[in-house]
Amino acid sequence: MSMRFPDTPDFVGALYTPSRFEGQIRDLEVEGGIPPALRGRFVQVAPDPQYPPMLGDDIFFNGDGVVTAFHFTDGHVDLTRRYVATDRLKAQRAARRSLHGLYRNAHTDDPSVAGLSPSTANTNVIPFNGMLLALKEDSLPYALDPETLETKGEWDFKGQIGNTPFTAHPKIDPETGNLLAFGYEARGTATTDVVYYEFTPGGRLVREIWVKAPYAGMIHDFAVTPNHVIFPVLPATADRDRIQAGGRHFEWQPHLAYQFGVMRRGGDGSDIRWFTGPNCFQAHVLNAFEEEGRLHLDMPTADGNVFAFFPDADGNAPSPETLRFQLARWTFDLTANTSEARRTTLYDAPCEFSRCDDRYAGRRHRHAIMLGSDMRRYAMDRLGPPPWQFFNQLVHLDVETGHSQTWWAGDAECFQEPTFAPRAPDAAEGDGFVLALLNHLESQTTELVILEALRLAAGPIARVKLPVRLRMSLHGNWVPEAPAA
Repeated sequence: MSMRFPDTPDFVGALYTPSRFEGQIRDLEVEGGIPPALRGRFVQVAPDPQYPPMLGDDIFFNGDGVVTAFHFTDGHVDLTRRYVATDRLKAQRAARRSLHGLYRNAHTDDPSVAGLSPSTANTNVIPFNGMLLALKEDSLPYALDPETLETKGEWDFKGQIGNTPFTAHPKIDPETGNLLAFGYEARGTATTDVVYYEFTPGGRLVREIWVKAPYAGMIHDFAVTPNHVIFPVLPATADRDRIQAGGRHFEWQPHLAYQFGVMRRGGDGSDIRWFTGPNCFQAHVLNAFEEEGRLHLDMPTADGNVFAFFPDADGNAPSPETLRFQLARWTFDLTANTSEARRTTLYDAPCEFSRCDDRYAGRRHRHAIMLGSDMRRYAMDRLGPPPWQFFNQLVHLDVETGHSQTWWAGDAECFQEPTFAPRAPDAAEGDGFVLALLNHLESQTTELVILEALRLAAGPIARVKLPVRLRMSLHGNWVPEAPAA
C-alpha cells in the first residue's frame, strides 16, 4: 500500500517534513561546553503526523504530539523522544491510516473515532506534581512519566474538572507554586463559556470560576497577576453551524474588536470587565503585572491575521510581509470608567514566542527572550520564499530601557521557540541560559544551541549536535533537576 505525505507547505522542507521517529540517543555530540549549572531537562513538543492526512492536506496544528526531552547532567546531554499515546494516535496506529479530518471538526472524522478524545497533545508540555502534562487546548491533558515519557493517560485532576478543555498555556504562581489554568468553549463547541482553575502543587482544585466571553473566539494564552486574570480573546471565531456543515473551526473576523477580559482571582467572575482594542492578532503572552490600579499585559502583536489557514468568510488572509509586528504593552486602568485597552510599543520589529523568567510570572519583569525575523539576512536567492513561522534571530529585550540585542545564526537558518533556564534558583532575574533548537534549511539538520541570556549577542557557548532532524515544534519548558534529599 502506497503511503505518501502531500507535497504542500505544511509537509515539506527542513521545518515541516514529518520526522515520525521515537527513540533515545545517549551522549549527544557537544561543541563547546555545557555549563555545570545546567542540570535538568529541556522538554518540548511538536505536531508530527504519523500518517498522511485523511482529506489529502492538513494544517500544521493538526499533527500528532511527540515530546522530545534533552537531559542535562555533568556536562552530558541525552535525548529521549516519544509520541504521546493519545486515544487518537492509538486508533490511527490500529487502522494504519489517518482517521481525522479538518482541525477541530469531529463532523469530518471517520465514524470509527466518534466519541474518542480529539486531543493531539501537541502544543505544550509542562512539569506538574511529579508528571509531565502534554497539552492541547481543546481537550484534557495527557500525563507522561517524566523519566521515560511513557503515556499514563488522560488527566482530569482525579475527577475534579470533568471533561473540560484545558489550556495549553497554564501558569505557575511563583509565590505559591499553584497551577493556574483555564478552558474556553468550555461547555461545548462554539460556546462562549470560559472556566478558570487553580490547583495546589499537589493537584487539589482550590478555585473554579466560570464567565462568558463576548464572542466564541480563540483564547490561546492568558495572564495571571497576584490579584487578576486576563483573558485575551482573538477575533478568530467558532460557529457551530459552520462546523456542523464541515467547515473550518475558526474564521477570522476582520471587523471585530479585540477583547480583553479582566477578572479578580478572589471573586466569582460576576465583576469581570471587558476592555476593547483594535482588530489585531495576538497569540502568546510574555507577562503581565500590576501597578497602582493598572494592569499591564505584554504580548507580541500583528495588525492583521497571521493564521492564513483560518481566513475570513471570503477566504481572504493577508500576506505576512504586509503586516506590522511588534511587542506591545496593553494597559487596563481599573480605576477609570473606561473600556479602552491602551497600547504602547516595546519592540518595533517582527517577534513571537516571547518568554520571561518564569520566576517573575505575574510580577514586574525586565528581561524578555523572543524570536525575531530579519528578511534582509535570509538567502531568498538560494532558498526561495521562507517557510511559515520563519524566525532567524534570537532576541533579548530589556523592557525597562528598550535596549535589545540579537544573535543571527546564518542566512539559511531559523529557530524554534526559545526557553529560559535560570543559572540557579536564587539567581537575579534574567541571569541564566537560553536554549533553542536551530534548523539548518540547506542541510536539513537540527542542533540545540545554548547562549548566555544577558550576553545573547555573543552567540552560543555550546552547540548540541543532533544526528536527526527535528520538525518544527510549538512550546516547551525547562525542568530543573530536583535538589538532592
